Amino acid sequence: MTTDRFAQEWTEPLSPINRENVTPLWRVNAVKASTIKAVPIRWLWPGWLAKGKLHILAGAGGTGKTTLLIGLIATITTGGRWPDGSRCSEPGNALIWSSEDDPADTLIPRLTAAGADMSRVYIIQGLTNARGDADPFDPANDIVRLRETASEIGGVSLLMLDPIVSAVKGDMHKANDVRRALQGVVDFAEQNLCAVVGISHFAKGGAGSSPADRVIGSQAFSALARTVLVAAKQEDSDQRVLARAKSNIGADEGGISYTIEPCDIGDGIETTRVAWGAAIEGSAREILGDAEATNSEETTEKEDAEQFLVSMLSHGPIAVKQIRADAAGAGYAWRTIERAKKSLSVEAVKVGMKEGWVWQLGSEDRQDSSKTASQNRGGLRENVAAFKESAFVPFQPLVPSESHSCPSSGVGTSNENGHECEDQHEDPLPGGASLPSLDDDAEDL
Repeated sequence: MTTDRFAQEWTEPLSPINRENVTPLWRVNAVKASTIKAVPIRWLWPGWLAKGKLHILAGAGGTGKTTLLIGLIATITTGGRWPDGSRCSEPGNALIWSSEDDPADTLIPRLTAAGADMSRVYIIQGLTNARGDADPFDPANDIVRLRETASEIGGVSLLMLDPIVSAVKGDMHKANDVRRALQGVVDFAEQNLCAVVGISHFAKGGAGSSPADRVIGSQAFSALARTVLVAAKQEDSDQRVLARAKSNIGADEGGISYTIEPCDIGDGIETTRVAWGAAIEGSAREILGDAEATNSEETTEKEDAEQFLVSMLSHGPIAVKQIRADAAGAGYAWRTIERAKKSLSVEAVKVGMKEGWVWQLGSEDRQDSSKTASQNRGGLRENVAAFKESAFVPFQPLVPSESHSCPSSGVGTSNENGHECEDQHEDPLPGGASLPSLDDDAEDL
């Protein structure tokens, strides 16, 4: 029967399938960790710029990010001094690509004012082929071609990309697009042992949030960068700050103040250059918060912190660790507490070896503070004002140095006189207390 015939065919064994061995085009390589030799981070500017790594420099408009970076390029090309006073280990070349600034009327004048060695600065101005055809340079497509250029000029210490978002071919707000696009930039940095610095902007409405999260576009920009530097400008002032918002390879706190000053380089050409100031302690959020706060906000915060300190210390010395914990619990940033401490001339005293540091009101003012507090328990602002009138000032304030004039032709950034330290007065503290040494826990001062 037909049914029996089909049943028989289905029960017959299938013929074997001959499979040929196909060599895969790619395979995953796994390397034993024991065969990889550990190496230190190779720093260009220790703690700030690393060779072979991607960095982001972000900030609001008007902070002078490009001028700031050109100042660092001048240090690299001349083997000069970094903003913190340390010396650049050896002169190197710099590559600049900018879609926003014209080389002739903006970049060259700024480089000249900064004292850069122009023979070591190369400005990317497009592509050419064997037939002489020219095309604009597109970092989203042409970054791989830079490797040959870097080799031809004898290596590159720093590559500036302004803006870094131009290296993204897709949507800069999508993490996958950003990661895919920036991988070529990361590879260029590693292959050429070059510090790549991409300039970016802050997104609107991010004040008060984590500075690294304020970088415009996807968070992949900050995630891929090994270091994120941020810049901010004080309202109604020329003072600006540069801070480390994030670092996967070093410290992520501390900053440096700076200003952008006008400069005449001759032939009627006026430009600007960076003038570096003092080092700043604190996290990037605290540093930017101080810089971006309005005068009224800053005054109110400091006055509130002064009230807090007077209230705590009016009954006697308190351990710094306890003050720090209580201040954090009350919502005060430690930098605000430190400013209030200076304003009130609160003393830092070392008590034995185990007890550590304590803060206390000045010896001549404890009774005044206690008396004022007992007379007016409900008005701490009045207490602070009365205390500050008689506050003991143990140190004379440092007088800021005058801003440097524009360097003449041929003068680089290696001037030894640009980073002199001010001598401090060493007046004795009340009650015979001695000043702490540098070996002590400085953050408790």
